[in-house]
Amino acid sequence: MLAWKRFALRYSVVGAAAAAVAVPSALAGMHPELAARLTGMGEHGVVNLQVKSKTGQLCWTFELPTTTGITGASIHTGSSGAVLVKLGKTYRAKACTKAPAMTVEHLESKPGAYWVFVDTKGHPGELRGKLFAGMAHM
Repeated sequence: MLAWKRFALRYSVVGAAAAAVAVPSALAGMHPELAARLTGMGEHGVVNLQVKSKTGQLCWTFELPTTTGITGASIHTGSSGAVLVKLGKTYRAKACTKAPAMTVEHLESKPGAYWVFVDTKGHPGELRGKLFAGMAHM
């Protein structure tokens, strides 16, 4: 009976160690820094996003050197899909907003499924760009 307990203990320790290794690899697919290169109507720019899972915050910094009359920005499901998150009530080049936990999780795990739209007075969604993991530079 004692040998059986040692056997069970040994394999439960090995199983626990394997589970501990699996957790970090599952988190490896999460991307707290996202970006998009924005283009449209002869304009261009970038946006960098920081996803803060613990606080449920989504922070952004836009670089839109030649675009004027900006009225808002948002993240959409796909290139012509519904609004997932509005990036503020009015446009601000740098700010943060609260986002539901599930939204934050989806953005971090599958950024390529989402697009950032920048609206101007003349054209809603004038600038658009697909999210990717990492940072963008002008």
